Order: sequence, then C-alpha cells, then structure tokens
Amino acid sequence: MKEKLFAALQYVLPHHLISRSVHYFVESRIPWFKNALIRWAIDTYHVDMAEAERESAEDYVHFNDFFTRSLKDGARPLPEDPGMIVSPADGVVSQIGDIDNGRIFQAKGHDYSLVELLGGDLQLGQEFMGGKFATIYLSPRDYHRVHIPAAGTLHKMVHVPGRLFSVNQGTVENIPRLFARNERVVSIFDTQFGPMTVIMVGAINVASIETVWAGLVTPKRGQVDTTAYGDASNAVELSRGDELGRFKLGSTAIVLFGKDQINWLENWQSGKAVKMGEAMAQSKAMSSAASITE
Repeated sequence: MKEKLFAALQYVLPHHLISRSVHYFVESRIPWFKNALIRWAIDTYHVDMAEAERESAEDYVHFNDFFTRSLKDGARPLPEDPGMIVSPADGVVSQIGDIDNGRIFQAKGHDYSLVELLGGDLQLGQEFMGGKFATIYLSPRDYHRVHIPAAGTLHKMVHVPGRLFSVNQGTVENIPRLFARNERVVSIFDTQFGPMTVIMVGAINVASIETVWAGLVTPKRGQVDTTAYGDASNAVELSRGDELGRFKLGSTAIVLFGKDQINWLENWQSGKAVKMGEAMAQSKAMSSAASITE
C-alpha cells in the first residue's frame, strides 16, 4: 500500500523542479557541507570506497563528483574471451528477456512499447523487433558510470524528453510504461553482434545525464532531438568496456540487441546483482560453434 501511495504521489510532483533543486545542493563546494553529505551517503548506502580511485570524502569537489567517482585500475576486469558481451553498469537486473511483439516487460502486469522507448522511431524499432533486452537498476550505492557492452561505432543519439519518475522497484511495479515516459538518452551502435542500443533513463533527483562524446545532454524543450554520427568530423568508436556516459545520481540502463544475435547467459535473471564488465551474453554464432565443437 505504501508503495502504491508513493507511486500515486509522483504523478503530481514537479519532477524537474525537484531535480533542479537537488542539483543545487549536490553541486555545492562548501567543504563542511559536501563532506558531511558524502560521508552520510557512504555510511547509509554502504558504499565500498576501497575500490574508488579517491577513497576520502575530502578528495571530492562536491557530491556529484563523488557520485560519478572513478574506480581503481583493475576494479572491473573484463572477461578474457573478447567475444563475450559485458554488463554496462553495476546494479541489479530488474528484468531481462525477449522483446515480444514489440513490447518490453517492465514488471508484473506492466510492459511498454519498444518504439515508444526509442522515441517513436518506427524504422529504428524494426531493428530490434524480436530481439533481446536487459534492464539494470543502479542504486545509490553503485558505481554510476555506464560502459559499452561490446565494441561499437556510434550511429545515432536520441534525447527523448519526459517525466522523472523514481525508478526503484516499488515505482516500477506501479507506474505503467515508466521507462517509456521518463526522460532518456538513447545511443545506437553498430557492433559485430548487429545493432545495439544502450539507453540511459533519467529519474527524479537525477540532475543530468552525460555522454563521453556530447558531454551534458541538454534537452530541447518538449521535443525529441536526434543527432547522427559516423562522419569523419564526429565519428565515435568505443572498445568493449569503455566509458559511455554517467548519471549524476542514480537511475537505470537498458540494453537492446536485434533478433537472433545474442543469448543472455543462463545465470542472468531478474534480481541478480551485477558488476560492470561482468559477462552477460554471447553471440548466437559463438554458442552454435561451441555446441558443434562439443
């Protein structure tokens, strides 16, 4: 009941105003304030600072600097097999599975449109019909940089304006089409596994979303904004595990692959805690070749 009330309240909250107000506090550089806020987050959410490149609260210029902290070299090793597809982020697998008849499963009783998630682009949606999806929730304790699951060349970036509902499990279970309603940045890549999309979904209190190629993604009020890439002047090529972008405060990453391209590993199930760089899938071609060899 409490989760349903919280979800209902969010319909009337001024999401963007709240998020802009939070942004003011989390960018504060007043030493005593930002240090106290960072220490509170470390203690409250049990953040493992031993893996952080900078372990002390005093080493960060403000709370958002801490929240998007870098890790020590080797903290997120990649699989030795270069053909394995890896998790884009630390977090928990919210849902994972097939894109069924153009719909993506959100929670019991709720799904949403693939095309709507992608900003209404029907042609783009066709590339992922019958494909695979994985939704990963990043909690406040997690490392908040998002990395590319497979080496790829950026084809297009789409910024879709929207609401900023919370993305915690209680809200996901109670607000229909949540991920297709929240503000998001959709990045489409060409890979050896076919087209791949990584979607960074905003949420309440998420002050901003950044990508490594465009910096802070600034919304155009009320309209979908699409940028094509691939020309010599703006080509973006990333190796597996390279940083793709970051959330300033927590949210969700969704990964999409096309039909008959990949298989999720069997242990990747809803509720699984994962780390960035952990193997999560392999190509169907690799799976078939392994089966023949065996």
